[in-house]
Amino acid sequence: MSWLKAPIHLYRLARAGVVLARAGLPGVMGFAETMPAGLRRISDWLAGDGEAGSEELSRTLTMLGPSYIKLGQFLATRPDIIGLRGAAGLAMLHDQLEPFAASEAEAEVERALKAPARQVFARFGPPVAAASIAQVHHAETDEGPVAVKVLRPGVERRFAEELEGFYLAARLVELCHRPSRRLRPVDVVATLERSVEIEMDLRLEAAAMSEMAENMEGQAEFRVPRVDWARTARRVLTSEWIDGTALSDRRGLEASGHDLRQIARVVIQSFLSQALEHGFFHADMHPGNLFVDDEGRLVAVDFGIMGRLGMKERRFLAEILWGFITRDYRRTAEVHFEAGYVPVRHTAAEFAQALRAIGEPLAGRRAEEISMAQLLTQLFEVTEQFDMKTRPELLLLQKTMVVTEGVARALDPALDMWTTARPVVGGWMERRLSPEGRIKDAAEGAASIGRIVENLPELLEQAERAATAFAATTREDAWGGRADRDRPVPAAIWWVGAISLAVIALAQIW
Repeated sequence: MSWLKAPIHLYRLARAGVVLARAGLPGVMGFAETMPAGLRRISDWLAGDGEAGSEELSRTLTMLGPSYIKLGQFLATRPDIIGLRGAAGLAMLHDQLEPFAASEAEAEVERALKAPARQVFARFGPPVAAASIAQVHHAETDEGPVAVKVLRPGVERRFAEELEGFYLAARLVELCHRPSRRLRPVDVVATLERSVEIEMDLRLEAAAMSEMAENMEGQAEFRVPRVDWARTARRVLTSEWIDGTALSDRRGLEASGHDLRQIARVVIQSFLSQALEHGFFHADMHPGNLFVDDEGRLVAVDFGIMGRLGMKERRFLAEILWGFITRDYRRTAEVHFEAGYVPVRHTAAEFAQALRAIGEPLAGRRAEEISMAQLLTQLFEVTEQFDMKTRPELLLLQKTMVVTEGVARALDPALDMWTTARPVVGGWMERRLSPEGRIKDAAEGAASIGRIVENLPELLEQAERAATAFAATTREDAWGGRADRDRPVPAAIWWVGAISLAVIALAQIW
């Protein structure tokens, strides 16, 4: 960011701050009580006596522009920062925004696909949903109906300008408010930037759909729309049209005769299967993105926000959930330390005690009284006490777990989250952590070692070249700036060469 633009960004941020304060942002987000007294008085004065709520805040963000809408959507994934109440309010900013003209969408299609929209499609209808980055049109091809997603004109430039302001604000927060550094505001904006960059290349969303379809191919109760690659480009995505009932339409689901309790179970288990089995999950599973087709299958759409988990994070997730299911708090605490999430200055025993304080009150309660969202809120508080730094990949996972619980509970208020999760989590634990699973992991490790052995001659040659160059440089530095080939090379240099070889080999494995 050019610091010459800082005054402009500060003015824009100040203006946005005044507008958001008038909309009652601090009260909606639940952090008015923690603000400094002077700032709270200014905020209260700006808000006046009006009733502030999530709808007012959503309208204000919409007025400020697409980048603020996207920031609001992204902050909905960060309940550790804005609280679950604020996250729920911002979750309203999904697909009910003002659409841009159909003529502009057709022009975008022509530029992207190098042919007029009326030539590419047999029929190109009006928009059926509009969000901050793109909108969706219902169209027809010779093969059948399709959904066409088109980016908003000029959205890339607008976001680039606004992100500079967000970066400035994040750096000022880290500079002026030490407690906020644990939440890594600059990293939050960087994650937002990466997310937006991916969402603005619709070929990447198409690839995510394709990958998810392959991963979930064996799931009879869940499916993904097919991608029409011939009509997909950077700014246009064409996929199979889904005839179904949105999960947000409870009356429609009931009228169609669908079993709401069964759908709630599939929502939870399909998400856990994505996260644990494949480490790749749909991270925006709100009711507007989930449908039930005529065959009763759950269908997900809008793959712009996806999450990935490595094997370490997947094991962490499984053992955390299993620890609470089985009330094994000691093991749950140890997993945090093994993953390096809690600083070593704390002890596993202390952390297990804190986890027990969260888990035990749930033991005697009815299934419908146990909320994963409430559990995660308490976990956020505990992690702050134990100096656990923000983990963006885990926060996206946790946010999605909270959203999926909300979707499932809306369908089945008596849903037993833990009984529903148990088959998927327990099955994964049995497969990956059983002796057979460990043998599989060992085999994968052996394959990595095999690659090292295969490349060993090249690695040795690299190490020899590195050691020779290092030796020559050291002679020049140690013996008056000139190379003396008659003098012996110190033993330490050969040790450096050997260590370099080991480092190269380890890098190939990990």
